[in-house]
Amino acid sequence: MSSFLKKVRVQIRNKILTGVLALIPIAVTIYLIRLFVEFFDNIVSPIIDPYIGFHIPGLGIVVFFIILYILGLFVSNLLGKKLLLLIEKWLNYIPIAGTIYRTAKQIVYAFSVQGKGFEKVVFIEYPRSGIWTIAFVTGESVGKDGAEFYNLFVPTTPNPTSGWALFIPKEDVIPSEMTIEQGLKALISGGAVAPQKMSFIRKNKKGNE
Repeated sequence: MSSFLKKVRVQIRNKILTGVLALIPIAVTIYLIRLFVEFFDNIVSPIIDPYIGFHIPGLGIVVFFIILYILGLFVSNLLGKKLLLLIEKWLNYIPIAGTIYRTAKQIVYAFSVQGKGFEKVVFIEYPRSGIWTIAFVTGESVGKDGAEFYNLFVPTTPNPTSGWALFIPKEDVIPSEMTIEQGLKALISGGAVAPQKMSFIRKNKKGNE
């Protein structure tokens, strides 16, 4: 009987733990959305509420998206593009801000409709032999001797907006089947959210690492 009760307790504990693990992502998402909405409400409400005479919950987020839409229209025309280029040029004069802006822009561009900032995910042997690091292909180069190189961006974790650029011979880069989204998720989560099997080609032999 004691063995049966022990099994019941274990099952109850496991089910409760499973429920908690299922609830945490939902709760965190709701909490962050609430903070997001309240943040913009606190900015917009003191300005608009006196004019309309009452408070509209969530109005801040509506105004925020309207501003984004207007901003999108503005930067889509010639004048907006020129102004954006001037801002980018100004940011480039600030060492740290310029680096952060360029990296963040590249990451955002990779997820945009027309974005080709990141072409694919690869692995490189770094920082030493036997250790593999995720990198993103941003382009290709050819040396004077005809050697072909991959232009790579190697982000840091858990903040992928910082990192460094590497130019590595193609034969030293290991192709991966991971998508761009999977690669970024693996980095941001510190490896906690990553494919269980990451197939790639190593020395002309297909294997799972």
